[in-house]
Amino acid sequence: MSPSQPVTVATLRHHPTRGARVRDRRKARRAAMRAWLASRQGALVLGLGAIALPAFAATTSEWDRFHIGAAGEEGVVIAPMPFEKAGSSFPGSAFYYLDMSPEPVPGFGEGIHSDADTVVHDGVLDPGPAARSLSIDNSGVDRTRALDCMTAAVYYEARSEPDTGQRAVAQVVLNRVAHPAYPNTVCGVVYQGSQRKTGCQFSFTCDGSLGRRPNPMFWERARQVALAALGGYVHRPAGLATHYHTVQIYPYWAPSLNYLGTIGAHRFYTFKGRAGQGATFRFAYAGGEPDAFTLKSSALARESSQALDPVALQRAYDDGLRQAQEAASNVLAPAKLAPAPTYTSELQQRGGDAIYRGEKLPESSGIKAEYRNSGRWIARPGT
Repeated sequence: MSPSQPVTVATLRHHPTRGARVRDRRKARRAAMRAWLASRQGALVLGLGAIALPAFAATTSEWDRFHIGAAGEEGVVIAPMPFEKAGSSFPGSAFYYLDMSPEPVPGFGEGIHSDADTVVHDGVLDPGPAARSLSIDNSGVDRTRALDCMTAAVYYEARSEPDTGQRAVAQVVLNRVAHPAYPNTVCGVVYQGSQRKTGCQFSFTCDGSLGRRPNPMFWERARQVALAALGGYVHRPAGLATHYHTVQIYPYWAPSLNYLGTIGAHRFYTFKGRAGQGATFRFAYAGGEPDAFTLKSSALARESSQALDPVALQRAYDDGLRQAQEAASNVLAPAKLAPAPTYTSELQQRGGDAIYRGEKLPESSGIKAEYRNSGRWIARPGT
């Protein structure tokens, strides 16, 4: 075989000596590769040892022999647990006993409530009598205006609160519509006193909030709450509340009203006395919603701040009720007889008061005797 002839498998088969040489070279290369890898791993181990050994050696002077706690020391007495009995327990038996730990201690502020709160079962405040359903089913302008005003009140007063907080605000609006001390329309209640910062009943109507564009998602959520309220939904936790304020403030009138409870971020109140009783509210809608855009220049905005003060309203209602009761008692009192008139001596000689009594008038007034019993029963049926 010439040197220029290519080596093939068939050629190796005919030349077994040359094939053995090729196999020997391959084995030699594999052995060299394994030796190189082994040398690299050894160098890596030596490098790590060179780093760790000095650090380990530096601390050997501070180390004692290895031990676990005081297990190797003599005279160590292991005190038994309170529930363990000598002869009936074994190491680790505590895991098999029931937990007899005392009741957890309440945290700071837990279980504390105001003395003004009326607490019933499960810690729920009793709001007293609930409002009655007030459905505004009038179609057209009244319902559209009422829905816009109610949605604005829920959005600007409680847009970031849970559903129960928003429904409570809507219930306060309806309670005021039903109370004689406030306007009998939704828009009238919401925008009452909106011309002055000291007189507006809902702060968003006079603090510039209406100038900001509402968030569409939160506005639609408030609108759904308003639709339910105007459709007759009654939020029982709000009771007959006509006032509320945020938990961050404490207005001067709070002690003078009856506190019902806290819902969401607001504390709710109703009038004390007759002004806050259920018979005072009239849950009937008569319509006549005013235009919300013109309310700022209406008579509602010209009311004095004193007239809108909750304490003054409560006092005025009680005074008005007392005056009405006194007037009714005077009307129902029996009439007093007028004193007998005095006559001159001449009239007294003629008979005095007897001549004016009409005792000698004719028995009939021109009616014939045969027709005098006309219209009377001759004989009653069944007799």
